Amino acid sequence: MSTKPEHWIENYEEALRSQNWETVSPLVHSLCTVSFSNGTVHKGKAQVETAFRKNFTLIESEKYAISNVHWIVTDNGFAVFTFDYEWSGIMNENHISGSGRGTSSLVNEDGIWLLVSEHLGPKSNP
Repeated sequence: MSTKPEHWIENYEEALRSQNWETVSPLVHSLCTVSFSNGTVHKGKAQVETAFRKNFTLIESEKYAISNVHWIVTDNGFAVFTFDYEWSGIMNENHISGSGRGTSSLVNEDGIWLLVSEHLGPKSNP
């Protein structure tokens, strides 16, 4: 479990690489909302689970990386950060990849950091 927000990022990145919802699930709050770069919005852990499971099924051998983390706010109960992300994998026997910029919000419940909101979008222009 993630006892520091910085550790949460490492655990999340590793969990996503596993392509296994059961590994990702303990890092996600029950009220979580995730917006993907394609414009879809998934509200509540059940919808987030459905979306993640779909991606895990569609994209084989996915690699996911988070970089350029910038902490906007951190306190004992709440943290917000921006980041760059890159992913690649195989879909329909073709190599695919993508990248962008994200913003995530974490809440601390009983000493454990959980994802409550994530918004993924395109990289911003310099």
